[in-house]
Amino acid sequence: MSAAILKELEQSVIDSDPEGARKAAQKALDEEIPPLKAISEGLAKGVREVGARFERGEAFLVELVSAGGAMKAGMEVLLQDIQASKAEVETAGRVLMVTVEGDIHSIGKDIVATLLRANGFDVIDLGEDIPTDTVIDKIKEYEPDIVGLSALLTTTIPMQRGIIDAMKKAGIRDQAKVMVGGAPTTEEWAEKIGADGWAPNAQAAVEVAKKLLSNA
Repeated sequence: MSAAILKELEQSVIDSDPEGARKAAQKALDEEIPPLKAISEGLAKGVREVGARFERGEAFLVELVSAGGAMKAGMEVLLQDIQASKAEVETAGRVLMVTVEGDIHSIGKDIVATLLRANGFDVIDLGEDIPTDTVIDKIKEYEPDIVGLSALLTTTIPMQRGIIDAMKKAGIRDQAKVMVGGAPTTEEWAEKIGADGWAPNAQAAVEVAKKLLSNA
């Protein structure tokens, strides 16, 4: 029964079926499957499969985004149980993500956030078009291991440098690794502005995040 429910969770994400994910998540709780197991061996497995298909060119961007929505729906059910039982949730690390001020694009950031969650990271997504001062305040509040800065416009990528400079000014630059991403960004740009990591796509971003924390 346990294996069948885990497979149902996985398939609901692959099928981009949020209602199916919620129902399967409730079944997992009813059968006393540990919530973290249901996430890692069910929901997250489904997202990783869709992510792999996307990287191979076998799935469209909209499918990856929809799969993330289904995973989120299932996780809401499972996380409520974790919070109710006050279970300790061990994560791969905390990541604070944001699309910089002046930029309203969210798809790339959302995909990275989804894959990070699927790989055990605790992700705090501040949203889009967030002022630098707000980002600094939230870094102080949440104390993330990694700060992820997304920008999709050539006119907004300078804000990534601005946030790094603001972190230095606030005396918190050494408290978190900084990753940057977005279509106009490059590895050279990341090095130029003093970021710790850059990745060309969402799947690579997960590996960079893991590497940054393993070397911390």
